[in-house]
Amino acid sequence: MVVIRLARGGSKHRPFFNIVVADKRVRRDGRFIERIGFYNPIAKGGEEGLRIMQDRLTHWISVGAQPSPTVERLVKQGATAAAKAA
Repeated sequence: MVVIRLARGGSKHRPFFNIVVADKRVRRDGRFIERIGFYNPIAKGGEEGLRIMQDRLTHWISVGAQPSPTVERLVKQGATAAAKAA
């Protein structure tokens, strides 16, 4: 099964996550099929905290990829932030 999940990067106490499409059997930070965005939980001020390529997200969901609960939450969070900005 193909999943859309977070892959951790960054260093100790400075997390940074890539939003990736990967096979469910591969380890969290291992090989992935495609990187479709990022999430920076400690973004400050004018820094961008979340970016998701919506076209690629809808493509992967349409072909059967399952987003993790955290990715679903981030997608909803990004949609509400975009709606407020517009």
